[in-house]
Amino acid sequence: MRRPFGSSSDHEEDEQINLTPMLDVVFIMLIFFIVTATFIKEVGLDVNQPDDDKPKTVDPDKKSIVVRITNRDRIIIAQRDVDWRAVRANIERLHAENPEAPVIIQPHPESTTEAMIHIMDSARLAGVYNVSLATN
Repeated sequence: MRRPFGSSSDHEEDEQINLTPMLDVVFIMLIFFIVTATFIKEVGLDVNQPDDDKPKTVDPDKKSIVVRITNRDRIIIAQRDVDWRAVRANIERLHAENPEAPVIIQPHPESTTEAMIHIMDSARLAGVYNVSLATN
C-alpha cells in the first residue's frame, strides 16, 4: 500500500539539514588562515640596546667645546661672551688645543635658529665636523 503524498514520514526526512558541506568549508577556511598567517611578516623597528647599563667613562683630556646661546642670542664660549664674528676664531683656537673635542651647542629655548646655524657653520669652517646639539 502506498502512502499518500505529504505524509508525516516523508516530511520529517526533508526537514533535516546536512551539515557536512558547511563543516568542510569551515575547515578549508581554517587551513587557509593558518597557512597565510605564517607568511605575514610584521613590520617593526630593530632596536639596538646598549651592552651594559653603566655610563661610559669620559676621558678628562677630551673635553667638549661647549657653545651656549642665551635667550637674547648672546654667544658664550668657555664662560666668556663672544661676538658673532669671533665665533669661528674661538672654535679654531679650542680645536687646536684639543683636536678630538666635539663642539656641543646648547641653545636657549627662546634663542633664534639663525644663531644656532651661524655657530654650526662657523664650526664647520673651523674644521670641526663633530657638531652636536644639546637640549635643556
